Amino acid sequence: MARGQRKTIDEKITAKQELIEALLTRVESEKRELEELYQEKKRKELEVVTDIIEENGLSPEEVANILQQYLDNRDEMVS
Repeated sequence: MARGQRKTIDEKITAKQELIEALLTRVESEKRELEELYQEKKRKELEVVTDIIEENGLSPEEVANILQQYLDNRDEMVS
């Protein structure tokens, strides 16, 4: 069975370097997409919290105080 022309070691090295560069580019692209998904999730979570705050007519200061009281009580119960 006849074979095609064999690649030289330099050609194999070049091909591997190109493959690695392509994969690194892909990884960076996937990392950017993942970060965008994290940001979208964070925005949606904040929207839910904002909706609860608005529905209950609370100010940001009131929410901060409520959360602080909750954390203080929780810390006291754990200790």
